[in-house]
Amino acid sequence: MLSIDTAHADTIVVPPGNRSETQPPIPSASAVRTRAFNTTYEEKYEKIIALLKREKKLITHIKQVAAIYGIDPIHIVGALVGEHTYNVTAVGSVQTYYVKALSYSGLDFAFRYKGARVQDFVKRPEFAACEQAKGNAALWNCRDTVWTQHFKGKTVDGVAYEPMTFQQAFFQPFFAGQTFGLGQISPLTALEVTDLVNKVSGYDKLTPDNPQAIYRDVMDPDRSIVYIAAIVRDAIDAYKEQGFDISHNPGITATLYNVGQPRQRAAALREAAASGKSRKLPVENYYGWLVNDKLDDLRVLLDGGS
Repeated sequence: MLSIDTAHADTIVVPPGNRSETQPPIPSASAVRTRAFNTTYEEKYEKIIALLKREKKLITHIKQVAAIYGIDPIHIVGALVGEHTYNVTAVGSVQTYYVKALSYSGLDFAFRYKGARVQDFVKRPEFAACEQAKGNAALWNCRDTVWTQHFKGKTVDGVAYEPMTFQQAFFQPFFAGQTFGLGQISPLTALEVTDLVNKVSGYDKLTPDNPQAIYRDVMDPDRSIVYIAAIVRDAIDAYKEQGFDISHNPGITATLYNVGQPRQRAAALREAAASGKSRKLPVENYYGWLVNDKLDDLRVLLDGGS
């Protein structure tokens, strides 16, 4: 079982609750998606709450996995509720996700952009310094940063690279906006925490050479919960490294689950706090705000299971 270190004397403990009195703006893409399926955020919220109430075994699994990763299970519940309120609508049962997982097992695909496989692309000299990174999270974060600095929206060696993120360029082999399974996890995010999942849960390490295995892990509901826990734990650790303890605020971990890039964001917050020119605490987005606002209701869900 992993444990979260108690805060050091110079660590800023981020208190529970929202920093914003009202919910921050919801992105238009989320609104468009919701209208397209003739539903509302309220209806989607109620559907995921109803699913979690029904799925007692899932709640039990969430609590067991959270204990192993040394986090409060409310962080996992918050991520699930946020995803299914603002991104996708919850299905009737968890069993549906098992069926969907099988549909990817026989597909032949690779993570490519303009004909280049990502595992070959990151061998370019621009990425050389990333090989010194310790751990997959730091490695892929470095590669993400290099892409943004050297390729995104630029023409390099005669090749015009579109102004899109690293994830959008390489990790959407079927269609745009791809996240998968119960946890709505992207392939890139799964790669970022695969060494943590391997160390703690014993799953085989994922690589871009075997994309089918990545989809298996993020689509399988049991494995998806493990990856959610690892993503949350990694975000907590990334902020702890910069002097912020966010482990008591599920709205902040939910925000990071939504937006990603915890190391870049934690470093930027630390720099801003040190300069005295900006806020000294992380602030939740619309997604994390909902989690904190509904926290009492979400904790009741954890009374289910065993």
